[in-house]
Amino acid sequence: METKNVMIVGVGGQGSLLASRVLGRLLIDAGMDVKVSEVHGMSQRGGSVVTYVRYGERVYSPIVDRGEADFIVSFELLEAARNLPYLKKEGQIVTNIQKIDPMPVITGAASYPEDLVEKMKNKGVKVDAMDCLSLAKEAGSIKAVNMVLMGRLSHYFGQPDEAWMKAIESTVPEKFLDINKKAFALGRDFK
Repeated sequence: METKNVMIVGVGGQGSLLASRVLGRLLIDAGMDVKVSEVHGMSQRGGSVVTYVRYGERVYSPIVDRGEADFIVSFELLEAARNLPYLKKEGQIVTNIQKIDPMPVITGAASYPEDLVEKMKNKGVKVDAMDCLSLAKEAGSIKAVNMVLMGRLSHYFGQPDEAWMKAIESTVPEKFLDINKKAFALGRDFK
């Protein structure tokens, strides 16, 4: 099996690191060699956070270079657009449509770009965009956006729901399991 690459991108505090751990656990349980690399950036101040998950028969490096990502999973719309150069030609973006203003927008030095989903699709990019924040609220916590995204990502992986549930159970603290499982199901089942 060739090495596959997933980039999980977002803003500090959104739960991207937990999402990468769930995905890594799922893939390890499936018998794959997995490398996870966390690039925090200015995560403590709301800055960009990028996590790489690489998996396959044998993985030698944890870093994903430009043009190598099979999937970009994005917690925030502008982060999906910013990381577009890393996506393979036939790659897939799974993104939350939530917008979090970066510092230049907050200070008035720039404006948030409009119609990002349409702009990416017009470039021929496969984009699966949904309101993950609303689904997370429905599950019981705005912090469950990460599991909504994992549920949506599960459409593109051949792993059964039971394997995903096992990965969530072994990664998420028990007191948050019900909310996270519900969030996963809402993302998976979204039409």
